[in-house]
Amino acid sequence: MRDPYEVLGVSKSADEAQVKSAFRKLAKKLHPDANKHDPKAAMRFAELNAAYEILGDDDKRKAFDRGEIDAEGKPRFRGFEGFGAGAHPGAGAGQGSHFESFTWGPDGFQQSGPQGGAARGGFEDILRDMFGGRARAGGQRFEADDFAQPEPQRDLHASMTISLEEAANGTTTRLQLPTGKEVEVKIPAGLTSGQQIRLKGQGWPSRRGAGDALITVDIAPHRFFTVDGRDVRLDLPVTLYEAVLGAKVRVPTLSGAVELAIPAGTNGGRTFRLKGKGLKDKSGKGDLLATVRLILPDSAGDELKELMKKWRDDKPYDPRKDLG
Repeated sequence: MRDPYEVLGVSKSADEAQVKSAFRKLAKKLHPDANKHDPKAAMRFAELNAAYEILGDDDKRKAFDRGEIDAEGKPRFRGFEGFGAGAHPGAGAGQGSHFESFTWGPDGFQQSGPQGGAARGGFEDILRDMFGGRARAGGQRFEADDFAQPEPQRDLHASMTISLEEAANGTTTRLQLPTGKEVEVKIPAGLTSGQQIRLKGQGWPSRRGAGDALITVDIAPHRFFTVDGRDVRLDLPVTLYEAVLGAKVRVPTLSGAVELAIPAGTNGGRTFRLKGKGLKDKSGKGDLLATVRLILPDSAGDELKELMKKWRDDKPYDPRKDLG
């Protein structure tokens, strides 16, 4: 893989903001969906992401600059003390030199001694330790995948916020992912805050194919509705004369306003249940619970005050008598 500085097109003195800006610009330009007719687009985008994994992480970037890891983030092979320094003491010319050769061919990675025979011990054991014991007995053969394991598919996490009406009725909206790609997200009716939507194949690209995008959906607070499980609650303002005389009042719901009959003599605090006007679930829909709140006019006026005084004197009552 190329030098990550070269891939991102930044200098070694570039700061974090410059690295991030370069990545975002190239991500939009090189994304496979923007280059559908280019068979190498996915590999170039994967290379870009791998480069940003190095330079976008302060510890990894420092390790790369010190030469401790390569452009793929793997530890660099630095050799071993005494290896290749010369023939074993006491070995003359042509007398069983311990130099070994390593070749790559149709049969994979091969290790052999100076006479073409299989070499024994030493480097084989070191390689086995380095690559998790995957060395094959008999010929010391190693497969290509032992040295270049393909990266796994990588899921991408993002979040979005929708209105309560959109959650109740369902909607389709657009969202820009961290990759720079804009996708269409279908919100099913009845979705609750914190639920996730999975978009197949919209995650981070890799050599094994793109992962998925996991979108966490939050519901924004509503100015007068509150959610109670699958039910929706509403404080319904009612005038004094509507409560006393009865009336038909307009009640907002998540799917449009409806008319509610308020019986004469309705007390404040009474709750009316509007069936099916809540949030949807597998068993159906929740309800809208409208609780009456008596509201006096901003200015009571002398006439109302005189009426209330007469009522107090002629027909007194105590609504708190049961409170002790």
